[in-house]
Amino acid sequence: MDEKLLVEAINQTMPFGKYAGRKLLELPEPYLVWFHSKGFPQGKLGQQLALMYEIKLNGLEGMLKPLLVPKG
Repeated sequence: MDEKLLVEAINQTMPFGKYAGRKLLELPEPYLVWFHSKGFPQGKLGQQLALMYEIKLNGLEGMLKPLLVPKG
């Protein structure tokens, strides 16, 4: 996977829903599990959410937190 795409995905802001405004890496795992069971949205956001699901499922979240860009 391209590092640039990974950094972009973890820093993407959730555009809608209960967690709008949160970075995708900061979304709670149960929310991503829900998307996994119901189906991810089409397009780039859906691909990024699916990636976040896999990251959390495999326990890689802590390793990627240093790549988060601070808000502001």
